[in-house]
Amino acid sequence: MEMKKEILYLLLFTLTTTLFAQNYDETKAGSYVLPELLKAQNGKEIVSAEDWDRIRRPEILKLFEDNVYGQVPKDFDKIEFKVLEQNYKALNGKATYKQVAVDVIRNKKVITVQVHLFIPNKIKKPVPVFLTINHRGLDTMQASPENEFWPAEEIVNSGYAIAGFDVKDVAPDHKTDYVNQILTKLYPEQTLQPNGMRALGAWGWGVSRIIDYFETDKDIDASKVIVVGHSRGGKAALWCGAQDRRVAIAVSNESGNSGAKISRRNFGETVEVITRNFPHWFVPGYAAFANNEGNLPVDQHMLLALMAPRAVYVASAADDSWADPKGQYLALVAAQPVFSLFGLKTSLPANMPPNNEQVIQLPLGFHNRDGIH
Repeated sequence: MEMKKEILYLLLFTLTTTLFAQNYDETKAGSYVLPELLKAQNGKEIVSAEDWDRIRRPEILKLFEDNVYGQVPKDFDKIEFKVLEQNYKALNGKATYKQVAVDVIRNKKVITVQVHLFIPNKIKKPVPVFLTINHRGLDTMQASPENEFWPAEEIVNSGYAIAGFDVKDVAPDHKTDYVNQILTKLYPEQTLQPNGMRALGAWGWGVSRIIDYFETDKDIDASKVIVVGHSRGGKAALWCGAQDRRVAIAVSNESGNSGAKISRRNFGETVEVITRNFPHWFVPGYAAFANNEGNLPVDQHMLLALMAPRAVYVASAADDSWADPKGQYLALVAAQPVFSLFGLKTSLPANMPPNNEQVIQLPLGFHNRDGIH
């Protein structure tokens, strides 16, 4: 009897492993048909930028809200900014450092987003700013030449400001604790809604509140905000850029599944895996498309297209098969028709460029560097 049980468990384990194994064989990536970008839900062909903005763009935003990321509420009672610390001689005198508290109040409750900002000193103001979504903790935002994750000094030397915040200020990156900031204090009703805000949306909400601050800082050009995220942060950067049109450029670094990668492509991480491991990032209904991506009403080329006519840069790593660099590039290629509506006639090559070679067809860009995630 015990032997039979062991054999049964072994068979179940083997079946499960086979069923949910990730594919890294390009010949098995499969064929797929992407949802149409330029056809409205009523069948109307979208032939102009005006049609896109008035009809199709709101439809696609709503589809992503309902099926993937959830809503991002924009109402609050008050927002206040306090400079907690200021150092005019940061980075050996190259920059001014500010720590700013962004206090957001709704229904007499408040959350605070701490912003760490370096502004170059010896350059005409206002300056463009890189805004980074950080899910690795404050210790990764130390401004030192050795810090490749947050290269503050390199960016300041290039004439840009750089800012960052820790996502735990708005929604901790945890399956249950993600509700412990914005969703408990400011928007508790969202947790009860099937398309309510979840963690990725909350992180994007934090970006938008920091842009609110940039609009008050005379040293920052709030019309030139570049939002950058790595991995899960890259997913949030793209979703935030899709919604908040004050984002001039959205940069995703190895954002993979549910970021820049085509979901229908059977390669690397899948909807099944990501919703099982990180359910707090998405609306509960997204899991219904696990091993069923063909029935998703959206795919990620549509997310990239929501940035039009603003800029999108997708960065990948050659050894990061989990994030499917080719799938990310193909999504960017598939987003091009929307940019064409705005007179931006991009012509990205059909095939992904060689490793370490950029391809830029403004306002779109891509590279696939050597290395891992």
